[in-house]
Amino acid sequence: MSAPLYLPAMAVGSCLGLGKAATVEPLFAGSRQGIAPHPDYPVPVGALPSGLPPLPPALAGWECRNNRLLAALAAEIGDEIKDAIRRFGRHRIAVVLGTSTSGIAEGEQAIAHHAHSGSWPDGFHYRQQETGGGAAFLADLLGLTGPAYVVATACSSSAKALASAARLIRCGLADAAIAGGADTLCKMTVSGFGALEALSSTPCNPFSANRDGISIGEGGALFLASPDPAEIALVGVGETSDAHHVSAPDPEGRGALAAMRAALDEAGLTPDEIAYVNLHGTATRLNDAMESKAMAALFTTPVACSSTKAMTGHTLGAAGAVETAILWLTLSRRWNPDGRVPPHLWDGINDPDLPPLALAGPETRLPDRARLAALSNSFAFGGSNCCLALSREES
Repeated sequence: MSAPLYLPAMAVGSCLGLGKAATVEPLFAGSRQGIAPHPDYPVPVGALPSGLPPLPPALAGWECRNNRLLAALAAEIGDEIKDAIRRFGRHRIAVVLGTSTSGIAEGEQAIAHHAHSGSWPDGFHYRQQETGGGAAFLADLLGLTGPAYVVATACSSSAKALASAARLIRCGLADAAIAGGADTLCKMTVSGFGALEALSSTPCNPFSANRDGISIGEGGALFLASPDPAEIALVGVGETSDAHHVSAPDPEGRGALAAMRAALDEAGLTPDEIAYVNLHGTATRLNDAMESKAMAALFTTPVACSSTKAMTGHTLGAAGAVETAILWLTLSRRWNPDGRVPPHLWDGINDPDLPPLALAGPETRLPDRARLAALSNSFAFGGSNCCLALSREES
């Protein structure tokens, strides 16, 4: 087992709310209010519930919604970041993020402006939508000079960013990291999933016999990752690449199963020691079928699980970070003193073709034991799979 990497600080934002305090109650209450009709899109989406302040004038060249979200998340854990800078030095802190949209929305607006006027809007620059821009921006914002880069592997991006940050620290290239990701709404992704006939016209219905596609959301999460002991640790990472198809998963879930097993192996855990699994659970026909098979193959004893995408929407490249943040909140004694589990929201109609899962309800609670562990699954186009194992250490 590799040495654990601790996660002493976390910030999260989604259509449930911006910040831990705004997120925790609707998350454990099972709120569907965040996924709603939006004037800019033909289907319900999960939009952030509040505006994001503009960037400081000195950083105006980075202006885009994705970077504004990253700045808001960084502000929530600003004190912990400052402490890490004092402890390790600016040159020893890495920034590793995942995204799939970056600032594409601003690019869409600029193209529309150019088509109408023949000129680009004032202040527009390609860096606003460049895939790696978020990490460079965040390093600039925080004054960090360590490694800074973005992982872009579709829906596993920010889960793999956490895995990559762990490797940087374990191999001595950094002493700490700011890791996570952000994705914000844009027409390109909604239209793209529409072209794949993968969008639901109603809030998504994961693992139901009636499931008919995803709901897209926006959001992000950032973690301070450090070797210094804290309550919650990243103890295992499992990554596989089954390359079954450019967009469809392996129908038997072999890559997903291998990723979960690898995360458990690295953590030194058995399936019986897992208290909760945050499922990838996109509510597409193919994803939910293969993930059910993988879960049934791994857990011979049922384990509480849920897809929180019915609350947050699918935040695409940010999904791994957002759902790891949900694990963090679930395991946290401060934020979840009653040991609640995020409930699985759906219509309750089982698909007889899927192996049954122990989908969490409103009354589901974590086991009463000092050390708890949980998994978060992220499965992407091209068979890019990542599973993260978190544990809550004994107090």
